[in-house]
Amino acid sequence: MTNHIKKIRMLEPTHPTKATGVFKGEASGFLLWNDIQYEKFYDTYTQLINNFWKPSSVNMIQDKKQWGEMDEDIQDAFLDILTMIAGMDSLQTPTLVEILRYIKDPAAKAILANMAQQESIHNESYSYILASLIPVGKQKQLFDRIKEHPEVIKRNQPIVDAYQTFVDDPSPQHLFEALIHSTNLEGIYFYLAFAFYYNLGRQNIMTGSATMISYIHRDEMVHFDFIGMLIQILMYEYPELNNEENKKFIYTTIEKAVELEKEWSEYMLEDIQTKADLDLEEFNEYIEYIANKRLRMLGLENLYKEYDENPMPWIKTFDDESIGLTKTDFFEQKSRTYSQVNASNGFDEL
Repeated sequence: MTNHIKKIRMLEPTHPTKATGVFKGEASGFLLWNDIQYEKFYDTYTQLINNFWKPSSVNMIQDKKQWGEMDEDIQDAFLDILTMIAGMDSLQTPTLVEILRYIKDPAAKAILANMAQQESIHNESYSYILASLIPVGKQKQLFDRIKEHPEVIKRNQPIVDAYQTFVDDPSPQHLFEALIHSTNLEGIYFYLAFAFYYNLGRQNIMTGSATMISYIHRDEMVHFDFIGMLIQILMYEYPELNNEENKKFIYTTIEKAVELEKEWSEYMLEDIQTKADLDLEEFNEYIEYIANKRLRMLGLENLYKEYDENPMPWIKTFDDESIGLTKTDFFEQKSRTYSQVNASNGFDEL
């Protein structure tokens, strides 16, 4: 496909205030939330705003005390996983900005701008955790290491390639492929990290870090839900994308992401399963369970066997709906009432 999506102009005063399309339509550039194309966009925007948080609001004193008491192998896994997800979120901020350049609908632009800002907060939070635990010299060494780490490169290269291809050649097909890879990044690749830190938290270890991860997790759920909407809208506005080849692309890409996530989990956790009280077989089933949910979000059938219930039942404690039942978070770190977590902004995710 050779046609490109046209970049937006800052303002088009002769065009309607209410966008006629997200990618292919016309819009003046003025945003009136009371006159938007998709009402769901305002719900998404409201969720993003209600989820606002600051890394400095999380108390890391107890984590700092416990850090020196942790097994050295678990410390290494903790730092490697944190650095790895910091690298992935570093990629999301500029990519979302690039996609924003081709969005005509001002409501969708506002959502992507907020998502990009939240990804920057996520990166700040990783730095905040690291600063609480190790000196800056070691932090720099960790980031230098992931630049050349073969397992990290293998895992992230398909996403990096898809993003760069869209930036270099912004066709509808390349945007479609980039959005599918974004779903994998936020909706599959982060789940080893979530499980690892939640597992520490349920043992009352490093609860500040686990609380921070819970805030990031909550943000990411809104992000990939919106990306899923954009994928469906893109295919509606460019119906030629709705073909068997792209359906196969989705299945193949998600299957590869699951395979790479399993390989990463084995690389990171196989030798410390007993120490960390994590079951890799349980985790691998959990990733399949999550992948099925991503496929259903896109209107497709399950790729893996259908699990009657979450194959990692203990993690259900940490979903948004459970957290929202109380005025304090599940690690008793601080009040979460400011975030207004409720049934409408949980997604029955875990």
